[in-house]
Amino acid sequence: MSAILSGRHGGLLLLALVLALLPLAFPSTYALDVLTNVGIAAIVCVGLNLLIGYAGQISLGHAGFFGIGAYSSAILVTNEGWPPLLAMLTGMALSGALAFAVARPILALRGHYLAMATLGLGIIVSIVLSQEVALTGGPDGMPVDPFTVAGFELATPRAWYVTVALSLLVVTWLALNLVDSPIGRALRAVHGAEIAARVCGVDTAGYKVMVFVLSAVIASYAGSLYAHFAGWLTPDEAGFLRSIQFVTMVVLGGMASTYGAIVGAALLTALPQFLTVFHDYEQVMLGAVMMATMIFLPRGLVPTLAARLGRREG
Repeated sequence: MSAILSGRHGGLLLLALVLALLPLAFPSTYALDVLTNVGIAAIVCVGLNLLIGYAGQISLGHAGFFGIGAYSSAILVTNEGWPPLLAMLTGMALSGALAFAVARPILALRGHYLAMATLGLGIIVSIVLSQEVALTGGPDGMPVDPFTVAGFELATPRAWYVTVALSLLVVTWLALNLVDSPIGRALRAVHGAEIAARVCGVDTAGYKVMVFVLSAVIASYAGSLYAHFAGWLTPDEAGFLRSIQFVTMVVLGGMASTYGAIVGAALLTALPQFLTVFHDYEQVMLGAVMMATMIFLPRGLVPTLAARLGRREG
């Protein structure tokens, strides 16, 4: 298994196989809805992992970009009658522009200063979405029209699952290619020893800005998908807790592991559904599972298990 996951193409084939088999194993409408939410969260986490796991730049405000994409689609499609694809691209452009505008001053910070700055950015976006009642519906939220392309409407749970699964495959492929490119090596150098990388001629500021913008655009894309899939949107989707959820998914699955980000997203999205049998203690059990994972698998699920399997095979 570790040999398969270690290869880029082998891992993608395995991911594609799993995504193809899941709706056969869980064909109910409820299960497909959960799987679609898993895919949307995984898309965000794959992009966020490029920033946190490979470049070593923490972001506690990425739900803000998720919310910008979601509300851009909701407002432009529902209120203005724009085509959904055009609205989605507009949201991605807005998120990319905002990320580019704030990236250099924010990413010049380090450690908890960087975390606080990105947290502030996310809070600003969330407050704006809550206060602009005329555009967003305020705290009560707003409806979102269905996603249609060339007269075809994504209306069934299976159609949504297939769309999100294909999107996840494409985003994963792009992330893996980026990681294996000179850009990926530069990002790892920034993470490992930024000053040494700068001395060696690496444009550390430029690479940090690039990966910040890229992760923001990916989060915006996922937000647009979520808005149309859910059909109703509230500012909570751009809030602090949502940002923490995304970061936790990346850390739980394993930083600097693209497949780990996907596994983390799957666990934290699907696991609460299985823990409902504990009723009032659902969140307690979820916290206990996360604590146990970090204690016994400190590098995250996928990297730790891959290392242990590698030692056993060796």
